[in-house]
Amino acid sequence: MSSKPSSSSSAAPPPRIVVLGSLNMDIVLRVPHAPAAGETLLGHSIAHIPGGKGANQAVSCAREGGRVGMIGCVGNDAHGQALRDALERDGIDTAALRTSPSEPTGTALILVEDGGQNRIVMIPGANAQAEIDQAALRQQLQGAAFLVTQFEIPMDQVARAISVAHEAGCKVLLNPSPVQPIAEPLWPRIDTLVVNEIEAEALCGQAADSPQEAALAGQALRAKGIARVVVTLGARGAVAIDADGARHHPAPKVQAVDTTAAGDTFLGALAVALGEGQSFDEAVRLGIRAAALCIQQPGAQPSIPQRDAVLQSPMPADWIAL
Repeated sequence: MSSKPSSSSSAAPPPRIVVLGSLNMDIVLRVPHAPAAGETLLGHSIAHIPGGKGANQAVSCAREGGRVGMIGCVGNDAHGQALRDALERDGIDTAALRTSPSEPTGTALILVEDGGQNRIVMIPGANAQAEIDQAALRQQLQGAAFLVTQFEIPMDQVARAISVAHEAGCKVLLNPSPVQPIAEPLWPRIDTLVVNEIEAEALCGQAADSPQEAALAGQALRAKGIARVVVTLGARGAVAIDADGARHHPAPKVQAVDTTAAGDTFLGALAVALGEGQSFDEAVRLGIRAAALCIQQPGAQPSIPQRDAVLQSPMPADWIAL
């Protein structure tokens, strides 16, 4: 199947996207390999890098050209101020970002192996105190293309925000990570679901390890009332599932340095492209190109590419109907 190249919509105003989610200071340890139980390992380096799925997705949306507002909670500490400053440098509106007087800013300890694989331990901290003001959120969502959210903040707040967005007529793009059960009433209120193989299987009970299995899992998830599902498959690309069927989008072959934030980078590019009015397949394709650039650089937010770099990157192979 042939495909059109993704392009930015310079004539149209940039889509507005509201991101509700987590903010963490990532403490990144670069190591030869993950230590075994009882093993003491000599690492390569340590770095403090702004992260958190919510903040990463907000940064990706902003660097892809979206107008972004961030809702979340940080601590009243140096890490919290650093995270707020980092968002503002990317032009993200932080007016709805709360500061907890009692909890420290969320922290993630990330071990990055020489082969590029990562292992992450997250301490929620102030993320556990993230709250939405329903009236304020309803106002923020007026004219927005999407509410983007994940599961690194309390589920009751995520559920409330999804309901508010549904009532306000704003589409919801959900990345249910770390995966948790989704209450039945919420499923039809989700427009676009982005999951990896593990999350897809956990939510529908069907394996999603191959493109063919991912297509079946995606159809099972769509049957719950969702319009569009993307199952990401890492180096094998992604499978897009909607009312027209399922398509496998291959990923370009690149050397992975650090896979941290690859999924968040994909999601931001997808959200902005859909908000610009690009087709589902074009948006998935742009997300794959952005993620391929991301994994060739170390760190979370520092590795998230700008739209211009994504558009100049090699095109992946054409997608394949499944």
